[in-house]
Amino acid sequence: MSIIEPALWQGLALLQHELLLFAGAFFLIGALDDLAVDGAWLWLRATGRAATARRSRIALHHRALSGPVAVLIPAWREAAVIGQTIRHLLETWPHASLRLYVGCYRNDPATLDAAIAAARNDPRLRLVIVDDDGPTTKADCLNRLYAALALDEERGGQRFAALVFHDAEDMVDAGALGLLDEALSAGADFVQLPVEPLVPRGRGWFARQIGSHYCEEFAEAHGKAMVVRDALGVGLPGAGVGCAASRRAVDWLVARQSDALPFASDSLTEDYELGLAIAAEGGRCRFIRARGEDGRLIATRAFFPHSFDTVVRQKSRWVLGIALQGWDRVGWAGGLREFWMRARDRRGPMTALVMLVGYALVLLTGIMGMMVIAGLAEPPPLTPLLAAVLTANAVAFLWRIAMRFAFTAREYGFAEGLLAVLRLPLANVIAIIAGRRAVMTYIGTLGGSAAAWDKTEHDAHPAAEPGLAGAARI
Repeated sequence: MSIIEPALWQGLALLQHELLLFAGAFFLIGALDDLAVDGAWLWLRATGRAATARRSRIALHHRALSGPVAVLIPAWREAAVIGQTIRHLLETWPHASLRLYVGCYRNDPATLDAAIAAARNDPRLRLVIVDDDGPTTKADCLNRLYAALALDEERGGQRFAALVFHDAEDMVDAGALGLLDEALSAGADFVQLPVEPLVPRGRGWFARQIGSHYCEEFAEAHGKAMVVRDALGVGLPGAGVGCAASRRAVDWLVARQSDALPFASDSLTEDYELGLAIAAEGGRCRFIRARGEDGRLIATRAFFPHSFDTVVRQKSRWVLGIALQGWDRVGWAGGLREFWMRARDRRGPMTALVMLVGYALVLLTGIMGMMVIAGLAEPPPLTPLLAAVLTANAVAFLWRIAMRFAFTAREYGFAEGLLAVLRLPLANVIAIIAGRRAVMTYIGTLGGSAAAWDKTEHDAHPAAEPGLAGAARI
């Protein structure tokens, strides 16, 4: 018999029921969306179209490039890592026809000094000084780099065949440049290679879990979702690193802009928009996944943020640029398959809201459960519809855990696969906070304020780590 005031208990039961229906329905929609991608990947896998190719890093490393290649790296307050990035890239990719353009700001002498120290008189390095105080935006810095290489083309009378994009903290793979060039030479206009976040060893336990949660996200995204997108022939969102565009594709982007520069300077996620814009112009986009002789992916490697605040800021920028600004800037054109993929990209804020409701439900259900155990009230009955929704969500959740474990364990080992499952609540909390921050920032931009380049801080480079310095090198 209930001891609690009946009206209060009925109110709590009604609130729980409605929240369960709301969250359960939206979780189920998201689960069905994910299951559709899983089913497509499993079919591709069964038919051999999702198999990861085995390639010789040595052969790719020594491949003669089909033309001059420009590598663009924007850098703002990257003194801790830019030197290692420059040295490692120029040593790993010794091609004479390569030019490395690094953009530094006039009010950031530390980054400029580190870049100059790393040059070692290598004539392939071009340091471009942005003649405005930073930070502007990453897209604006890339535009300055493009203007510098276009001027070099005019002076030298030779055009670059392709532009490759990287970030200031990246460790490139010895086979990556040859793989990119091979795909572009075969007719692709935009090519993305996998990104492999590295486990931040040597950090505290909590910092390591924060930094490592990127591992499972990219393992699944670049092991499954991007493979499906490639097979569907839709536009591919660029990661901003380990990707390349043909020169003709860059010319298309330049023609779209009134200032004759490839990127919209106010974009916060120009990397995401890059592949989609090229596809919108009729270009062919490819995601290439291959392993070297050692079984490791031919991929871009980097340490991702490992502090809670930094991770939230980075994830918030991604949600703001992709899910919110992307709605305005990129739109929905491109047919049913393209619509599906863009809807997946933009579900972040709604997912964050539903997860917040879900955690509120856990708290509410826990409180009500303790009341029932204490004999203060009778458990509220479940309707058949609600029971069916909850059962379907439970099955979908178990499937999602299995997929996350499998993809993470494949790249990082069994132990990291288990940790990926245990990190799910942490990843969800980060997504909730980042989603809220992105929405509030977006509301601010609607009022006229500009969204600044909220860049990610980096304090370590993989090439400086003894156990990683020789990874994926010849």
